[in-house]
Parts: sequence; C-alpha cells; structure tokens
Amino acid sequence: MMSAMHRVRLRVFPPVLAMLMVSLAARPVHAQDAPPRIGPFVVDLHGTIPRFPTDDVLLAQSRGMALAELPGSGLGLQVGVHLYLLRWRTVTFGVGGELAASRARQTPAALSAEAIVAGIQPVRPAEERFTSIAPQLSFNFGTGHGWSYLSGGMGQSIWSIVPEGQEDYPPDTDRLKTINYGGGARWFIKAHLAFSFDVRFYAINPGSAYTFSQSPRTRLLVVGAGVSVK
Repeated sequence: MMSAMHRVRLRVFPPVLAMLMVSLAARPVHAQDAPPRIGPFVVDLHGTIPRFPTDDVLLAQSRGMALAELPGSGLGLQVGVHLYLLRWRTVTFGVGGELAASRARQTPAALSAEAIVAGIQPVRPAEERFTSIAPQLSFNFGTGHGWSYLSGGMGQSIWSIVPEGQEDYPPDTDRLKTINYGGGARWFIKAHLAFSFDVRFYAINPGSAYTFSQSPRTRLLVVGAGVSVK
C-alpha cells in the first residue's frame, strides 16, 4: 500500500513542481516587458541659445538705440523641475516650473579715421539680458524610457538692453507679464540620466515708456539642449 502511494506522489508532484517553476519564472519576464511610466519627477539642465531680435525698429527706439546696436543671439541657461501625478490614456500630465536666464553682447569694431571724417556714427557696445521664471503645465507622451512633451506657463520676466553709457534705465528693470510655450523630448540613456532638448517661445508684454517710446510686445525664441535627471 505504501509503495503504491509513493508511486502516485512521484507521478503527481513533478508536473506540479514544473508548473510552479514555470509560473515563477514567467513573472519577471512580464514585469520586464511592461515599460516604466513617466516620472515621478524630472530635473532639466539645459544650455540655451536665445534668438534676440535684431530687426525690431520699435525695440531699438524704446532704448534710444540704432538697429545695428542690438546684440542678437547669445547664450543662456534653463533649469526646470517637473512632477508627474496623473495619467489618462496615452497622456501623462505634469506640473512644475522653469527658470531661464540668457545674455548677449555686441562689441563693434572701432571706426576708421576716414569713417569719422565722413560723419558715420559709431555703433555703441551693448549688452542684452533676459530672465524669466514661471510655473508650467505639461502634456507628456511616451514611457519612462523616453517621452516627448508640450508645455506652457505664465509668469514674469525682466528684459534689459543696455547700450554703453545708458545705465539704470527704468524699463530694463520692469517685471513684464510673459507667456511661455513650446515642446521637446527626453531620451534616457541610463536609468536616471537622459539627453533632452527644448524649443520655447516667450511672448513678452510691452514695457513702460520713459524717456523713449514704449517697448513693443515681443516674441523671443530660445532653443536649449542638455541633460535630464529623474
């Protein structure tokens, strides 16, 4: 009797053990197949190239400058922090904030004696600075391995354009209502480190009018690239 029961156990248990082993082995495979979700947070650090306008006559007039004195493109820095709290279908919603700062300089060559005699006006050196801070709402598409996004927010900025010899001009310290909007993407080359880029527009409200005319409503383009950490 004992021998028969022993044979039954030998026949039943190996298939049961085999099924358990297959089940246990299959669980990690399914977990690996499921891509991670976006988030829960990310920090962006980008170097930027701002495209300051060089053909805006009203902008130059607002600072008592010639068009040739507007500095043009420069360099800057963009820092952002974003949290991802809600997912609906293919969209993950994020909230956060961004600080952007950039600067451009222009130092013209000295005029020759012939140019001075001809009455050509010298072009003054000038420096342009832009600083913006604002909260942002983002719409994100993809997985934790990499995702694209569209985002925007509204905050304040300070935009100064200072030609040589014109320091402390009031419009250069005005806090201007500014809407930013744009998009970009992040690709994670490691679990917590990604390459990322951002293309953003800043719609800047008109500034105050003091000695010269009022500075115009302006749209500034800033392109950034760098790293993201989560």
